[in-house]
Amino acid sequence: MKNLFILLFTISSFSNYAQTKSIKNSPKLIEATPASAGMSDERLARIDNMLNKAVADSEIPGAVALIARHGKIVYLKAFGMADNASSKKLNTDAIFRIASQTKAITTTAVMMLWEEGKFKLDDPISKYIPEFKNPQVLDSVYPDGKYTTKAAKREITIRDLITHTSGIGYGQIDSNARFKKIYKDAGVTDLFTTDKITIGESVKKLAKLPLHHNPGEKFTYSEGLDVIGYFIELMSGMPMDEYYRTHIFEPLGMNDTYFYLPQSKANRLVTIQTKENDKWISFPNTFYDVNYPIKGAKSFFSGGAGLSSTVKDYATFLQMFLNKGELNGVRLLSRTTIQFMLSNQIGEIWGKTDAGHGLGFRILNQMGEDLGGQGSTGTFNWGGYFNTQYFADPKEDLIGIILKQTQKTSDNTGWKFQLLAEQAIDD
Repeated sequence: MKNLFILLFTISSFSNYAQTKSIKNSPKLIEATPASAGMSDERLARIDNMLNKAVADSEIPGAVALIARHGKIVYLKAFGMADNASSKKLNTDAIFRIASQTKAITTTAVMMLWEEGKFKLDDPISKYIPEFKNPQVLDSVYPDGKYTTKAAKREITIRDLITHTSGIGYGQIDSNARFKKIYKDAGVTDLFTTDKITIGESVKKLAKLPLHHNPGEKFTYSEGLDVIGYFIELMSGMPMDEYYRTHIFEPLGMNDTYFYLPQSKANRLVTIQTKENDKWISFPNTFYDVNYPIKGAKSFFSGGAGLSSTVKDYATFLQMFLNKGELNGVRLLSRTTIQFMLSNQIGEIWGKTDAGHGLGFRILNQMGEDLGGQGSTGTFNWGGYFNTQYFADPKEDLIGIILKQTQKTSDNTGWKFQLLAEQAIDD
């Protein structure tokens, strides 16, 4: 009984400790006129034209788009269908699978624990998850599927996992066919599942597998944030969904963001669609069940890809970053932490290009700003597996989010949307 009390006290302390009251009190996002935020209503109408045409031309089945500036939502519209087969129209409160947009939220969660002094970013992950001790790099693969490895030059760090420089791969969506097979044979769960498995069980399988390369040497998009998700559970003593809900979603008022949707909100989930014979149809189940957020065991919390959300909720999350860690009098992160999270953490691993990678985001540099169409230096962005995109421009205090739900198709609405959002600035 004494141990149970200590455990409950510890969990209660965690739920009241990471996020704190702030002496700042930035208002929640509100809807306002474009002019009140230095935006041109006439120029924003170009987005209407672009998205209406994209739907009419069957480039996309539908989209919800939001633009906010100076804490004011100046553009929030829905276009097209949530499900073409049933003629279900898309609404602005529609819920989308945001997939890799989960990564920024997971990074925020782990950095909240870092701010409590629980670990160093350059600690080896094996200090906390021993299965990662003595990592191996893939050497040779034989026709029968067996492979050889060689010892990695150093251990994987927590920073490596967040920045995709650990050498871990991404299973079913890995660009290397050898790793797809290795991960599948090992039973690693990629992205989403309706099966009864936990993130810890999957991560421990992953820990035994070879790496693409030595930690810190290259950028390989990976399941590193799934490892971080399990690490969050270990550091907080709470399941991921509970930690995110009590430390991020409830404090920020993100009331429509979940790993698994409650039944009362399931009808707002947008159908994943693909094009067949020039018609939009429901995308079939492949290595995952497309209905994972509303059915199945609901026990697997993917730190890299598991969340579903709305444009308003995600805009609220991004506004907290533009406010340097605070929103509505609640502080999740210090402005000093936000500053280095939004700084390049990978040196020139990407070469001399237009952006670097911070903690949770792609970060535009001066070259990127000078090339045009991507915002100001420091603009941070990413997207999701089901065709969702977002950006936030700290210099212009501007947020843009466009959410769609498609597979096996391509379109130009993402880059056009950002360009048209930036060109509407009129102050």
